[in-house]
Amino acid sequence: MSRLKDQYQNEIVEAMIKKFEYKNKMEVPKLAKIVVNMGVGEAKENAKVLESAVKDMETITGQHAVTTKAKKSVANFKLREGQAIGCMTTLRGEKMYDFMDRLVNLALPRVRDFRGVNPNSFDGRGNYALGIKEQIIFPEVEYDQVDKVRGMDIVFVTTAKTDEEARELLRLFGMPFAK
Repeated sequence: MSRLKDQYQNEIVEAMIKKFEYKNKMEVPKLAKIVVNMGVGEAKENAKVLESAVKDMETITGQHAVTTKAKKSVANFKLREGQAIGCMTTLRGEKMYDFMDRLVNLALPRVRDFRGVNPNSFDGRGNYALGIKEQIIFPEVEYDQVDKVRGMDIVFVTTAKTDEEARELLRLFGMPFAK
């Protein structure tokens, strides 16, 4: 069992019940999934760029990445409908907890001038979005193999009904929110 999953079952559930006074431990919010998304705008000119982005994503998440395609044609961006412009993967279960553990304990402390993540990036329904400017903060990515530094979006989807509950859940998981 993952270290964070064990921590959730043994410590976090009790702390959440104590703080929010839930009547049943099934009411306690939990992490449903983590969606990692990487937009690669220059893929419309060069398909090799998308292949390296997919390879980096698969190295970071440990799971197959799916290429995302443009939904609409946009003439100003020289973009056609159905053209591959990014990649994404959805993590659930053990891989989700392993990724969260690596992100919080290994990757985020390696960000330059890190003062914590924005505590206001919640969507009103208990989901948290986090943007990362460079994929090289993850220890799995070899710096010599990277052709270009790319950013990614990471969305933590929880079963919390309010942002306050979700913030407390992620804080107990170890998410370093800025003051």
